[in-house]
Parts: sequence; structure tokens; C-alpha cells
Amino acid sequence: MNITMNTLHQALSKYFNKEIVGADSSTVKLHGGTVGNVSLVTGTAETADGQKLPYQVVLKISSEWERYNDPNSWRREYDLYQSELETTFTDTLRWPTCYHAEMNAEETEFQLWLEYIDGVSGLELTGDMYEQAALELGRYQGKLYAEQPEVLQRLNNLSHADLMKNTYLHYRSWPLVYDYIRSEACDFPPHIRQMLIDIDENSDAIFARIERLPLVLNHRDFWVTNIFYADGKINLIDWDTSGWGYFGEDLASLIADEADMDHMVEYYQRCVPAYYKGFAAYAEAPPLEEHCVYEMILIVFGYRMVENYLHADSDEEKEQQVRLLQKIYEIKGSPLHG
Repeated sequence: MNITMNTLHQALSKYFNKEIVGADSSTVKLHGGTVGNVSLVTGTAETADGQKLPYQVVLKISSEWERYNDPNSWRREYDLYQSELETTFTDTLRWPTCYHAEMNAEETEFQLWLEYIDGVSGLELTGDMYEQAALELGRYQGKLYAEQPEVLQRLNNLSHADLMKNTYLHYRSWPLVYDYIRSEACDFPPHIRQMLIDIDENSDAIFARIERLPLVLNHRDFWVTNIFYADGKINLIDWDTSGWGYFGEDLASLIADEADMDHMVEYYQRCVPAYYKGFAAYAEAPPLEEHCVYEMILIVFGYRMVENYLHADSDEEKEQQVRLLQKIYEIKGSPLHG
């Protein structure tokens, strides 16, 4: 990775809040999202007064590309870091600090120099951490919903409220997945097939219910690898899909997106009430018994799991998708822990 010294010095000067006049660096590639090339940059920086200070920062480089129904998402994280969105975060829910942001002259690629969060993430998150993530998300969204800070009106690159619906309709129009669950060749258990078909047959009524829920600022990629628990706080990375969406939408990702299958039903039972409790700390929440999280899980992930099943390279991968769908089926009738 080609790192220019001038840019590195600018980022480290903000990192240390001191003038940096020299630095060495080495990079290690971290897991990246859909768009980003993400590396951990480490080394020793030299200050103007001769101090030698060790550092570690994250460098994220993203290039122009187009996501279905959301054309400017590739640069959204850059735009958000240029805004004042950071002022809206709470003491217990935040994103990584940005030390330097730079867009190239053609506006086709940007760099973000970000705080490295060394926390618990992915499938290492515990049930208590899941529940805290849901609670803090609810608090954050409730605070914004109640206060409507001016910065929200100035954000001009956010995904639209109908993204979830349009993506579902796009999937549903795809014969490969739509026809498969209705065909004699479908290997899914009958109750799994019927669960997916029922969502389609009742989608108009389901979306009418969803569209009565509060519109909130959603992260829209709120799954375990983007959540870091550190020092009692929830840190969120990868904001390129974020935008206006419906109350509870992010919980679908928290519970069902490559989640811990062995605890999926339990986490659903714990996280939905925690989310409602967090939101209600600032604003009036809809009735818990009328939540749409189960339906949102199927809307967002149902056909995606069918696609994953059909494109799986092994029987084991196919079985995993069926197990996920079975867990979603079990979620429907499970009581919530209030």
C-alpha cells in the first residue's frame, strides 16, 4: 500500500494532538467490507520536539462503485465524517474517531485514517453485549428522534427509507429464488417453504405495518463484525449503508446476519425488549407487542438465504442456510423477555 508521508504526518498530528515531523510505518491488511481496502498501520512517530511515540491507526481506502438502489453509498462514510454527525453520538455508542479524510481530485477514491478499536467483535460477542448493543442503539435512535438535531437535516447522502422494501421486491422478482421455493425441486422442509411464501403473500399488509413505525437513522449494516465492544461502550464501523429507515430495522441484522445460530432465539428474546427500552428513554416507542422485527428478518434475509443455499459449494453450507431459516421459524413463536 502506497502511503504518502505528508498524509501520514497529517493524520498522526491529529492522532497525538502534536506536530509530527517524521514516522515509519508498516501495514497489515484487516478484513474489509464490500467496498473498502482496510489496513492496520503501525509504527513510531517523531514529534517536533524529538519525542518518539508508537502508534496504530486504521487506513480505509474505498473506490467508486454502485450498490443496487443506493448509488452514492460508496462515498457515504467519507461524507458522514465530513459532517457533524459525530456530535450526535452518546457516551456509550460511537464510531471510530477520524484523524484525516481525503478524496482524490477525480472524486473516485477516498482515504479515511481512523481510530483502531481493540474490542470484542463478531461471534465472540456475549449475550450481554448483544443486549447492550440493542439497548444503546435504541437510546441513540430515540435521542435523535426526540431532539431532531439540525445536523440531520444537513446530511445529503443517506440511503432512503424504502431501501429495505425495494431490495426485497428486487429479490422477489428474481425467478431463481422465487420459483425455487414454490417448485417440486425445493429441498426445504414444508414449514420453511411456507414461512417464505407467507411473507410474500402478506407483504402489502406487512409493509403497511412497518411504514407506520417511526422513521429513524439506521446503520443498516448492524451485524456482529461491525460491532465492537470496548471499555463498556459500543463502537460501530462501516457506515456506508446508513440512512433513514424504520424503527427496529437494524435489529434484523443484529439477530440474523451470520449470527450465532445456537443463541439466535435467545438473543432475539433479549434484544428486542432492550431496544424498545432504550428508545423509550427518550421518545415514545410503539407497543412492543406490535413490533415487526421477525417480519423484517425475513424481508431482509429470507431470499438472501435461499440464494446462498442455491449457490452453496457444499452440503454443509446448504445445511447451514436451512438451519438459519429454521431458527427464524422458531423465533416467530418465541416469547420476548421483558
